[in-house]
This record gives sequence, structure tokens and C-alpha cells, in this order.
Amino acid sequence: MDRFKAPLIHAWLLVFVLASLRQVAGFYLPGVAPTDYEENDPVPLLVNSVTPSIDIQDNLRSVISYDYYHPAFHFCKPTNREPKKQAESLGSILFGDRIFDSPFDLRMAKNETCKTLCTQIYESRAAKFVNRRIRQEYALNWLIDGLPAARIKQDEVTKTQFYSVGFELGTIGEDKEPYFNTHYDIFIEYHQTRAGKYRVVGVVVQPVSRKNVANDVDVVEDCTVTDMQQLNRDGNTKVTFTYSVYWTQSATPWATRWDKYLHVYDPRIHWFSLINSTVVVIFLTGMVGMILLRTLHKDIARYNQLDLNEDVQEDSGWKLVHGDVFRSPRFPLVLSVLLGSGAQIFIMTAFTILFALLGFLSPSSRGALATVVIILYTLFGFIGGYVSARAFKTFGGEGWKMNIIATPLLVPCSIFAVFLFLNFFLIYSESSGAVPFGTMIALVVIWFTISVPLSAAGSYFGFKAPAFDSPVRTNQIPRQVPDQAIYMRLVPSMLLGGILPFGAIFVELYFIMNSIWFHKVYYMFGFLFLCYLILILTCATVTILMTYFLLCSENYNWQWRSFLTAGSCAMYVFVHALLYWVSKLELSGMVSNVLYIGYSLLICFVVFLMTGTVGFLTSFFFVRRIYASIKID
Repeated sequence: MDRFKAPLIHAWLLVFVLASLRQVAGFYLPGVAPTDYEENDPVPLLVNSVTPSIDIQDNLRSVISYDYYHPAFHFCKPTNREPKKQAESLGSILFGDRIFDSPFDLRMAKNETCKTLCTQIYESRAAKFVNRRIRQEYALNWLIDGLPAARIKQDEVTKTQFYSVGFELGTIGEDKEPYFNTHYDIFIEYHQTRAGKYRVVGVVVQPVSRKNVANDVDVVEDCTVTDMQQLNRDGNTKVTFTYSVYWTQSATPWATRWDKYLHVYDPRIHWFSLINSTVVVIFLTGMVGMILLRTLHKDIARYNQLDLNEDVQEDSGWKLVHGDVFRSPRFPLVLSVLLGSGAQIFIMTAFTILFALLGFLSPSSRGALATVVIILYTLFGFIGGYVSARAFKTFGGEGWKMNIIATPLLVPCSIFAVFLFLNFFLIYSESSGAVPFGTMIALVVIWFTISVPLSAAGSYFGFKAPAFDSPVRTNQIPRQVPDQAIYMRLVPSMLLGGILPFGAIFVELYFIMNSIWFHKVYYMFGFLFLCYLILILTCATVTILMTYFLLCSENYNWQWRSFLTAGSCAMYVFVHALLYWVSKLELSGMVSNVLYIGYSLLICFVVFLMTGTVGFLTSFFFVRRIYASIKID
């Protein structure tokens, strides 16, 4: 297991939860230690899920992945036994990885030509299934020494070549008919570290559709046939699988072997997005600074005049609602629970991006990113409980027991319910993305044994801490809110408040969506970290502006409004997902469309909680600050 040791920086944070996972379901965190091979040593070829990929028009036709050994594929299995399932991390399982060993026999630095794997019979039903997957541009995913088998592509803008993960299940001929790839040319690059020691540094597979002719013992002796293999939809088809292996020595060291896979499509787009977002933040910060340093300064100076003449008393503005601005909002329990969950997501996201930025989440550690997200969210249950309890106490809410119960259960159970609902569609489709029952149980056990107690502990300290005192007294009788201008009403203010934060991240959001739905490796965490900071700053400044305008219009109901104004960024994210659905996807069947919409809604809900919490907290301290600066009789 030396090759699977995790870096030391992971250990101090993850060891407790991972130990629990090993006892529950045998999970582990893959490491990135190199493996040395000697000449003629066996090099395992592992197979992963068969996943949809983009077609020649850059469209996606399905979001359902399948096990490599799904019965309809009839791929060759190891001789006289069932394939062995490989140990996977929790995040790898949740993201649909299903890794098994295979019958391929690869030997370090030993070329092989036209080796026969096996012969299979495809009945009519299996032929229709495979042909449909070929038309949907499905791709095979293999792993050799942790490296994914790839196909070589060329960037149309920069004209540079790079490795694209996965290779074609089949091809569409000139007659518009599907042809099944039955022969694989495997090109492996290796690097010599010292005398007699080699490391794998690159894997490329070129699949070919060949109507192989086997002899009486099902062995193919000639792999140069040009006839393409087509599966008969009306009868049985005999198919023989073959492969060839070609080893090439490379100067690429093991430490940089992933560089070929991590390709940036026109980095100028990222820089343009960052510059555009930075300009937006500077503009908003300047506006807020102008309000704070000029307008508010004048307001406070005028309100604090010792000679409070009649004109000042009748002056309109945010001072007139000082007796109501700290009144408890409607549904304080719900708002406090959402704030606790949002704070938990905010801290979890920040730490995850920081770890990835520092290089602790290598792409070779399959599922490490998702695993760390789950673990951090679980451990930061303490923060969620503390923020929720402190906010509920500040709102003057009653029923602290309900707050303690609802904080770790309301949002996670809602997300889990939707996730479970979508999982039934995956099970119905026999998809490899369906989360096993044992993993579901493990998630529930982890949540109730770690996160719920931590949340309860955070709630305890939150209720023990003093509530934030209001700098001004609250009147017993609520002040009547005057009619609001159109742009200050709820829906228009949400539309105005959400567009700028979304504008700061929409370019990077496009690449994240590509990574999720097209099964590409996302690694541009430097850009993502900057976009995250810009998103937070934009949400904060926009919400402060909208809150100030709201108070100036003598509307003191700013608590929910600040949360919804910043959280409305999620609404634009969902609109973007719908446009992406229309422009980049050509999903066939109800299941794929339901899965896409369902997972998009989950992502938007998480964004809503995070940005809404940022908006409320910044507005809360802004309102406290300005009302603490004026004198009230």
C-alpha cells in the first residue's frame, strides 16, 4: 500500500473521518506516490465507467454513465473469474467511478501486436443498446498506473496538441451507421528514472473498428483487415476483441506527466473574465466608499446636530426607521438555520479551494476533491451550529431546542432527499452513477455521528455567547412602510442585486460546467480562487448598496431582503444552466433531462445559501455600524 499513501498535509485533517470510512465501507484516499517497474513487469490496466462525451458539434447527448462490465456491452472479463473491484475514495464513488481490473496483459517496455482478448456474441438487444451508445458518442475510460487513457486532440485556437481523457466506443460511418470499435492500439510512454527502473508518463489509445476473423480457437492472427465491425440489430453478431501495445521512451519526468492532460482552452478568456470582474469590484467598492465617506458622513453629521431644528426632524432618510431597523424578522428560525448552513458552506468552499490551490488535491487522486468537500462540510458543522444559534438569539427567537435540531437537519435532509430522488432515476437506468446503498448508509452514519454532534456543540456555544445588542431601541409599535419605488420592491431588487455577482463568475462557471458534464479534469484553481474572492466582494458591496437604498426609502425589513438580494445570484446561475442545456446539450430521454435539471437545482441551492449568507452578514454589520454612529433622543 506504499503507492497509495496520502500526503502528510491530508493526514492531520482527514485521518479521523477516513478511519471511520474504512470501518464502514472500506474507502480509502488514493495517493500520488510513483510506482517503479522493471522491464517485463506487469502493468495493470484498470477499466472505469463508460461515460458520454461531446460529439463533433461539441454537444452532449446523455448524462448517464454505465459500468464497463454492464451485461449489454459484453466486454471481455478476466479468465475464469469475475472482475475485481478496486478500492475507491468516497468522492470517487459519488462521482460515478466504478473501477475494475481487466484481462489486458501489459508488460513494461514489451511491444505486443494483435493479441486476442476474447470472442463475444451480441444478441439483438445488446446490439441495439451498444449502437445507441455509439450514436450518443460514449467513451471508454481506462487507467494505467493511475493515468487515464486518452486521445490526442488539437486546440483550434492555439494549435497545440493535448490529451483528452477517454476514447471512442465506436464511430459513425459515412453511411450514418454505427460501427463498434473492436481493436485497440495502446501507446504508452515511459520514463527511465535509473538503471532498470521505469515509470509510466503517458497513455494514448487509438480504437479501430475491425471485423476481426478468428480461427477455430478464437485467436486472431491478422489485425490488418479493413472491414468495419457492425452489430446486427436483428440477429446475433460474433465479435472478437484484439489489442496491440507500443512502448515509447519519453523525456517527460513523472512529476509533470499530468501536464499533457491539463490543457487550458484559450487562457485569454480567463484573464478577460478576471479583468472584467476586477473592474466591477473596483467600481462597486468605489460606490460603497463614496456612500460611506461622503453621503453617510453628511447624514450622520446632520443627524447629530445638537440643535435639532424642525427641518432635521422632518427630514426623510434612514434615521427615521431607527426604532424598527433591529426588529426581529419574519420566520427567524428559518433565517437563522439558512445562515448557519450558508456559513458552513462558505467556510468549506474557501478551505477546499485553498487546498486545491496549494496542490494538495492532485487530479491523480481520483475523487479526492469531492471527498475533501464532504469531510470539510461535515467537520464545519460546528460553525453552522454556532452561527445559527447566535443569529437566532440575536433575533430574539424562542424555542432554542428547535433551532438545535433544525440546523443540522433541515438543509442536509432537503439536499439528501433530492439526491436520493435523482438516484432512483440512475438506478432505473442501470447507471454506474447510481450511489450504492452501502455508501448511502455510510453518508448517513458519518453525518449523524460527526456533523450532528459538532453542530449541537456549536449551537451550545452560540446560545451561551451574548446576543448582538442593538445600538438603538426598538419601538413597540411597528412603523408603517411607505410605498416603495418599483426598483426597490422585492423582485426588481433581487434582479438588480444578483446580476453583478453572477457577471463576476459566469466565464469560470462555464468551464466548471464543462468539467462536470463532459467529464473533463478541472484544475484551474488559481482562476477559481480569484473568482471566489471577487464573488464574495461583489455580493458584499452590492448588498450594502441595496440595503442602504432600502433604509433610505424608509423600509426597515432589510434582513430577508439582504439575504435574498445576494442569494439571487443563484437564480442567474440556474438561468445560465438552462441556456447551457439548450445550447450545449442534446439530451435524449426523460431521465437525462431530469438528472440535469435536478443536479443544477442542487448546485444553485448551495450557491443561494452561500451568497445569501455573505449578503446578510455584511449588511448586518453595516446597519449596526451606521446606527451606532448617530445620537437618538
